[in-house]
Amino acid sequence: MDPTGTFSFFGDSATVMLTVLVFLATGTLAFAMMIGLRARGAVRRRAAQVNLDEDPGRRSLRYSGLQAVKRLIDYTTKHYSSVDGDDMKMLRRRLIQAGIYEAHAPAYFFLARVGLAVGCAIAVIFGLPMFGADGTSSYWLFIISAGLLGYLAPGFYIDRRIGAKRLEHQAGFPDFMDLLVVCADSGLSMEASLDRVGRELGDSYPSLAANIHMTNLEIRAGRTITEALEHFGDRLGLEEARSFATLIAQSDALGSSISDALRVYSDDMRHKRLSRAEEKAYSLPAKLAVPMMVCIFPVLFVAILCPVIVRLATGKW
Repeated sequence: MDPTGTFSFFGDSATVMLTVLVFLATGTLAFAMMIGLRARGAVRRRAAQVNLDEDPGRRSLRYSGLQAVKRLIDYTTKHYSSVDGDDMKMLRRRLIQAGIYEAHAPAYFFLARVGLAVGCAIAVIFGLPMFGADGTSSYWLFIISAGLLGYLAPGFYIDRRIGAKRLEHQAGFPDFMDLLVVCADSGLSMEASLDRVGRELGDSYPSLAANIHMTNLEIRAGRTITEALEHFGDRLGLEEARSFATLIAQSDALGSSISDALRVYSDDMRHKRLSRAEEKAYSLPAKLAVPMMVCIFPVLFVAILCPVIVRLATGKW
């Protein structure tokens, strides 16, 4: 070592520089590895989000069940609901009148029938032993009745929905005719009038407004007004709607004024609604007779005869 300390200083500086270089190299390598791992993790997360409905879902039990149900619905649609028989046409018409426009609705109907029939029968089989009726003579009668009830339940549901929809359509059809007359008097075409009336009736009569919108879509798709209105009457299931389609067809064929025909028909619809209201009012006393006889008259008899019975029992007059 130089007495002046020159070599010692350079030796110490070389050690410090070597330590700094080793530290920088190690930090750079660690930083690069950390960035690589984070980038790889981000790629994996993005790939997992992209393939969320593919790889993990395909291995899940829920996905397999949904696929099995889908295959069952497709099979039922192919072999049963796609038949063009009279019964199938009637079923499709009833489903449309009930407000069910799904393409696989007949398949759902058949599957619901079979499922409810089997489910109700199995429920009765497991439920009767709890009440001690498994060994009785009417055991199989209960099972058959439960299966028959489950088989007929979807038909009852469809009939109930058809009745509710028909009441709504019957109540809203006079308003539909009145608004249609106003639109025709203002100079709008039939397509524009239907579009406007459908938007006005959307809050009060949603089912009727949906059918009007479908009629307007059919006209835009290229069908004639007569055909679209005939389909409109079939969907509603009302004789008034079919008569309205016939009225428009005759007015178009004869070249008469559609506004005058609509005005006359609108007055007729208003009178029919008033007649239905009067009919319900006149039938109200007859409907109230049975509740009055069952609920009110016995109470009156008890209130009137109770003092007499008490006096007879006590002997005090």
